Amino acid sequence: MSRPRERILNTTLLLFHQQGFNSTGINQIIEEAKVSKASFYQHFKSKDELCIEFLNIRYDYWVSELEKFISSTSTPEEKILKSFDFLIYMNEKEDFRGCSFWNILSEIPSDKEEIHSVLRYHKNKLRIFFNDEIKNEAVAAHAYLLFESSILTSQLYRSNELIETSKTIIKNILHPSH
Repeated sequence: MSRPRERILNTTLLLFHQQGFNSTGINQIIEEAKVSKASFYQHFKSKDELCIEFLNIRYDYWVSELEKFISSTSTPEEKILKSFDFLIYMNEKEDFRGCSFWNILSEIPSDKEEIHSVLRYHKNKLRIFFNDEIKNEAVAAHAYLLFESSILTSQLYRSNELIETSKTIIKNILHPSH
């Protein structure tokens, strides 16, 4: 059996992603991770601290999956379009659960500044990805906003239709003459 911290994190990754932050209690995590309450608090002072660790791990996982998915591309345009295909892949893999970051954001009050700061930090790294690939700030912002809204709308409608539409919009923005 793995170490208590690993079991807590693995359990949290599953529960926060499937149930959300508010619906997952520390007692459930303790029970499902098969750790004592003392052991839990030895590793994490609070549920907020655990949430921050969850967000960092989830981000690292998501980015590594995205990088693998787009690794066969050679041009910035291919990378951007393939990143939208990645959303379709993740929807199929995770049953349209959406973005853990947006899901957590919708659940936590604005006074949880440490969590908000982590959310902004990682979302900003995604914005930088689009800026680095597109080189035009306004177009990159448009692509980023389409990407984020594609995640939200595909979760809402349990459909990849608007991801495909976003790809068409991106092609038209990058090549206005077509």
